[in-house]
Amino acid sequence: MGKAFSKAAVLTAALTLVLAGCSGQNGSAQDNPGQGNSGTSNYGVPNTGSSPVPNLKQNGAILEMRQTELGSIATDQRGMSIYQFDEDTQNSGASSCTGGCLDLWPPVPSGPASLSDAKGITGKLGTITGADGKPQLTLNGWPMYYYVSDSKPGDTKGQAVSDVWWVVDSAGVPIH
Repeated sequence: MGKAFSKAAVLTAALTLVLAGCSGQNGSAQDNPGQGNSGTSNYGVPNTGSSPVPNLKQNGAILEMRQTELGSIATDQRGMSIYQFDEDTQNSGASSCTGGCLDLWPPVPSGPASLSDAKGITGKLGTITGADGKPQLTLNGWPMYYYVSDSKPGDTKGQAVSDVWWVVDSAGVPIH
């Protein structure tokens, strides 16, 4: 019983911290870029599973295509889905996902292999400096993200979250 209670307490504390990071001081879109004008969160709801951000060392994520219930989508080399965020501006060189948004939508890391070893990707790959200060992979000019609730290859739980998060096809075009 002691171990079960400890795990529950840790998970509750972690969820509380994540949710606290998702709320702005006054809830405006300017103060919290992950929130739309309606005041509803564009982050989605976290699960208590492990983060999909891979330990990709210096090479970053390598994109490939994978067949899912949504069709053929871009994933990393482990089969983890990647997402585009409608609040980003294509080809701007910047990410709009900051603060608490990054807790739920970690940037897809970029490295030398990310730009040269993609399989089946037809869109232009690039790198920006993400909001976390690290190299973030772009596809078709869109910064790419993971979703923390995707816990296994092929998961697409982030699809259409708040009608602003989308998986992408081989060219980097969002699939709606």
